[in-house]
Amino acid sequence: MKLSIIFLLLTALSINNSSNAQSFQKTDLGIKTVINSTAIEIQYYGPSIVRVLKSPEGRSFIKESLSVITEPKKTTFNVKQQGDVVNLRSSTLNVALNLKTGDINYSSVNGELLLKEKQSGVKFTPINDAGNNTLTVQQSFALDNDEPIYGLGQQQQGKMSQRNVTLNMVQGNLDDYIPFFQSVKGYGVFWDNYSPTVFTDNTEGTSFKSDVGDCVDYYFMYGGNADGVIARMRELTGQAPMFPLWTYGFWQSKERYKSQDELVDVVKEYRKLGVPLDGIIQDWQYWGSNYLWNAMDFLNPEFPDPKKMVSDVHNMKAHMIISIWNSFGPHTKQYKELDKIGALMNFTTWPESGSEKWPVRRDYPSGVRVYDPYNPAARDIYWKYLAEMYKLGLDGWWMDSSEPDHLNPKPSDFDNKTYLGSFRKVRNAFPLMTVGGVSTHQRAVDSGKRVFILTRSAFAGQQRYGANTWSGDVTSSWSALKNQIAAGLNFSLTGIPYWNADIGGFFLNRFKRKLEDPEYRELYVRWLQFGTFTPMMRSHGADAPREIYQFGQKGSKYYDAIEKYINLRYHLLPYIYSTSWEITASQSSMMRGLVMDFPKDKKALDLNDEYMFGKSLLVSPVTNAMYVKAGAEDFSATGSKETYLPAGVDWYDFWTAERFSGGNKVSRQTPLEIIPLYVKAGSVIPVGPSVQYAEEKKWDNLEIRIYPGANGKFVLYEDENDNYNYEKGVYSTITFTWDDAKRNLTISDRNGSFPGMLNERKFNIVIVTSQANKPVNYTGKKVVVKF
Repeated sequence: MKLSIIFLLLTALSINNSSNAQSFQKTDLGIKTVINSTAIEIQYYGPSIVRVLKSPEGRSFIKESLSVITEPKKTTFNVKQQGDVVNLRSSTLNVALNLKTGDINYSSVNGELLLKEKQSGVKFTPINDAGNNTLTVQQSFALDNDEPIYGLGQQQQGKMSQRNVTLNMVQGNLDDYIPFFQSVKGYGVFWDNYSPTVFTDNTEGTSFKSDVGDCVDYYFMYGGNADGVIARMRELTGQAPMFPLWTYGFWQSKERYKSQDELVDVVKEYRKLGVPLDGIIQDWQYWGSNYLWNAMDFLNPEFPDPKKMVSDVHNMKAHMIISIWNSFGPHTKQYKELDKIGALMNFTTWPESGSEKWPVRRDYPSGVRVYDPYNPAARDIYWKYLAEMYKLGLDGWWMDSSEPDHLNPKPSDFDNKTYLGSFRKVRNAFPLMTVGGVSTHQRAVDSGKRVFILTRSAFAGQQRYGANTWSGDVTSSWSALKNQIAAGLNFSLTGIPYWNADIGGFFLNRFKRKLEDPEYRELYVRWLQFGTFTPMMRSHGADAPREIYQFGQKGSKYYDAIEKYINLRYHLLPYIYSTSWEITASQSSMMRGLVMDFPKDKKALDLNDEYMFGKSLLVSPVTNAMYVKAGAEDFSATGSKETYLPAGVDWYDFWTAERFSGGNKVSRQTPLEIIPLYVKAGSVIPVGPSVQYAEEKKWDNLEIRIYPGANGKFVLYEDENDNYNYEKGVYSTITFTWDDAKRNLTISDRNGSFPGMLNERKFNIVIVTSQANKPVNYTGKKVVVKF
């Protein structure tokens, strides 16, 4: 947490009457001035990042950032006044402040205009926030008419570019709002405010307006491209640590396993069937009644020996995480301790009733209350009880309702006092604080196991806490499936790289026959195919179980298709794990909107049904039913999907190795077991062994697939698969470089080492166009393979 105390008392600055322009004061970090009764300060946080603060003249305040953890950096910059404009120029960014109007323009050092504030675009409106006299704050910008922007978190409208939208940014079950957007022009804007905020983009301009703020406080960053912008955002708000290798395997759960025997039996069945599985999740009510809500204890008699349950799962080489919430029932120990320190809030949350019967019996209120994660003492209490669960050997946490659930909100609800002021003031940062509380506590007591948190909501900076956000309780439908694509991509474009969705959708209420409905079975398979190419592959939902054996048996269409993609996920683990290293080491992203790799291709910039997974694979999920007619299965004709292949590079069909030129649409037949999947020319992709779980076999005999047509490079990353030793340099990398003209693959000297590292191994090098292959014995020294 960064604390900066700002006293913008600038009334003593002189006035230049001849030009009606005010003077300014140069500071170590930038400049400050007062223009039209507005105090303005510009601070450099580096050559590519500036912070802008604006407040009414003479107003003093303390600004505490929950998201930004870096301090402003001593930056070399020049200041030059030309008439009414003062220009601040660093090595990468030019900031121009109009001393008459107070408006700021941003441009590259090459003179390209990036963004400008709208004239007189700052507004302050006095309000009383739960007894505190403060402000509603607004800042407007003027974007180019045809300028796509991305980010703002996760929404469910299916839009890729976030132009012409109005978003009421209050965290919810299905919507995770992050007040950050980035442009195709290679810049980003982070609005550092945690209160309910309205983002508006229309013909009048682009603006953020927040209910509560002592000042306008935003960061402008220039990265040159989407990866560069994300790097700047993580520079401000924190880097993303590594997850364990096993988190990238297949996960099974449902709402909910009702006994420890049921949960253990699911893992047994997967092992019996020979279908890979790495994780299983226990959902809610293992604590018993709603009055004991989130007791963080196995009080339900159906879970008589939780330590044995966890041990049984581990003995089958699987991992287990468990549901925890951000609210507590009145009979829990946590409730009583939190209540003593005034760390429980009063508003309606879920569950409303003490009775577990449906529909809700409101005449038996549950008394469940949300806790105050802004309070460090409350976070300590939360972890004190969770630590007892951790001792059971659980491998991570499923933090449900981390936005939190706020049912039938009333304006007075936001008057609730938190440790940092009114709930209104800090509302949207709730997930950041509660996830951060668990992460920092676990990290403090155990460096041998990487933090892994699955959570339902997020805010700027959450990537630093080892959390993967899922898209909430989405309904099972084709439109919901399609909407997940843009939702996940825009979420990733805010700088938070780990995201997933309930495979199959959470609620099945549209499908009266549940799993017996052939359209649902088709939808589930297509959703699972999409889930194969997200940062976490996790099957979950209510109303019906989702285990593979619920969809038939080996030899049936649905079962075989599901098994095929679970196995494909495991074959891609060397590619996925190496991509996760790129995220940590080089600020990359796993799910990549096409703007990230093809910003010059205007046809690619607003596509909402395809994306890159890593930098080599283009994924085009099937998002409509093809094999159901009149409510019955009909496989008499094979469906197809059209996919746009971005320009400037050739592409290969992953399944057939057929080559296509970029800049065109291609149609591909899509039988149930096929998702359109294309590989960029020049790609080098490692393919791992067939396994039952991620760490079953070492990567001692990898297939290395070469997709010719361009030069390419891939860095294979390996470490101990868990713990934080990689932060001390305990890992290795092997770089594969393809020279397309010479048709040579150079395998570099191995860089680095770690305990258990393979000193000798085989690589089978395959040129996909010819199926030519050459086995290579590799001992850590450079090898050149010629074709």
